[in-house]
Amino acid sequence: MPKTDAGERLLCALGYKLGQTLGEGSFSKVKEATSSKYKVPLAVKVVDRRRAPPAFVYKFLPRELSILRRIRHPNIVRIFELIEVCNGKLYIVMEAAATDLLELVQRRGKLPCVPEARDIFAQVVGAVRYLHDRNLVHRDLKCENVLLAADGRRAKLTDFGFSKEAGTFPDLSTTFCGSAAYASPEVLLGIPYDAKKYDVWSLGVMLFVMVTGYMPFNDTRIRSMPQQQKKGVLYPEGLPPLPEPCRALIAQLLRFSPAARPGVGQVAKNSWLKGDI
Repeated sequence: MPKTDAGERLLCALGYKLGQTLGEGSFSKVKEATSSKYKVPLAVKVVDRRRAPPAFVYKFLPRELSILRRIRHPNIVRIFELIEVCNGKLYIVMEAAATDLLELVQRRGKLPCVPEARDIFAQVVGAVRYLHDRNLVHRDLKCENVLLAADGRRAKLTDFGFSKEAGTFPDLSTTFCGSAAYASPEVLLGIPYDAKKYDVWSLGVMLFVMVTGYMPFNDTRIRSMPQQQKKGVLYPEGLPPLPEPCRALIAQLLRFSPAARPGVGQVAKNSWLKGDI
């Protein structure tokens, strides 16, 4: 019989039962869970501080936990409980999702621009706007970090591992984080950056992926990516033409100069995104 550690015994005493592993990182894993207290499907992220690098333990994790305790939005994954155990493990109890946006796009090839992609994207924009209005930035927006309910319609933003408080301009970030495929030119070039405008760029990449099924820029050679980004996106050949307002929104979000990109508040008012067109 496999031995249970102190953390799992404590979880059991608190009415939780861990199931199969849903995903795994280098020092964390996410497991299915049920609870006698919460009657909804749960996921528990198990973080092992002993295996994590000091920068994560002393800088990123405390930031993430502080932000998770403060945010509550219908399109952000709900955190029910944070349980710290003396063996160095931390259990983050959150609502579970059926799938994520990347899995959905991979399964379907691409999503119909209207209404499906537009509706999911509008929800993600709403969540990012909520964060930016509170001077919080995500800095790792990507399709994998958008979870979806079983009906595929309700979107929830997750994974706040690189999130932080961002003051008003010119409070620039110097930590270069996130995924290269979704990273803005200034981040790839190692220039101190406006983290809110970085989030806006990543939203542009996400929308392009949703409606085409492809990444807008080839990230196999990261050093040459800024040159591709400067030229602007090329749509895959043979793709049915996208509605012009959708293409225009992608072009705005993926402007090379961060100053030329709209703020997320402006994006939320986009008439195509609101369904006015």
